Amino acid sequence: MSVRIEKNGAVWTIIHDRPEARNAMDPKSADALTEAFLEFDADEGASVAVFWGAGGAFCAGWDLKYVSTLDP
Repeated sequence: MSVRIEKNGAVWTIIHDRPEARNAMDPKSADALTEAFLEFDADEGASVAVFWGAGGAFCAGWDLKYVSTLDP
């Protein structure tokens, strides 16, 4: 899974977890992050979301290895 959620009361930590790609974004990651933040938004007990990247990089941008697999 490219996204992890840790809940501590009203504080959620949403972690982009693709350290092998320096947390580069791809469609699967984007969908997972969207779902995580929608889940956070729907939880009336949640009030703070902390968003960070695992493995020493926040986000390297869009995953160019993924983009290179697309038809022009």
